[in-house]
Amino acid sequence: MVSLRDVSVRIGATTILRRLDLTIAPGEVIGLFGGNGAGKTTLLRLLATELVPAAGTATVLGVDLATGNRIDLRRHIGLVGHTPALYLELTLAENLAFAARVTGADPRLGDDVLAAVGLAEVADRRASQCSYGMQRRAEFARELMLRPSLLLLDEPHSALDAASVDLVGHVVDSVTAGGGVAVLVSHDRERIEKLASRTVELVGGRLT
Repeated sequence: MVSLRDVSVRIGATTILRRLDLTIAPGEVIGLFGGNGAGKTTLLRLLATELVPAAGTATVLGVDLATGNRIDLRRHIGLVGHTPALYLELTLAENLAFAARVTGADPRLGDDVLAAVGLAEVADRRASQCSYGMQRRAEFARELMLRPSLLLLDEPHSALDAASVDLVGHVVDSVTAGGGVAVLVSHDRERIEKLASRTVELVGGRLT
């Protein structure tokens, strides 16, 4: 599903990731740890096809990031980052309908997944009028609907109340049950280690 071989990534003149090797098999959940500035977000951006290697070979879902069609590949990748990727002027339901239209997912699932994350009663509220925690839950609803083959979560438990924490595991399970994979970046080792098949750590741009 993911294969990185001797991969380095530069942003401008700065090398952020150095000679990484990483293989992720179907159904795996990888917990990714590292201090601030270690390169965790850069690695997620690489896997999300936003960056390409400066050296080495990176293959995601069978596509070489240097030479393949990254636009089509993105339809099969789900990313929940620090900043919710929602259209603030649209309602939560409209955001899901738009995501379904772009990816070809079944828009009829929108109501069900909003209910699954506890947002059924606010489906018609604009995203701009929702709290950060509600926006995060709406993003999890989107991933439940889309069921990507590669799920990338950056600090997935951030801003979730105690009643919503289990949503992370539910979303991850929905992806891996179909043979997909997930990469979870976090400082919360205790929670991530309960979800992960294995963990890796970035130190100074290198995996250990």
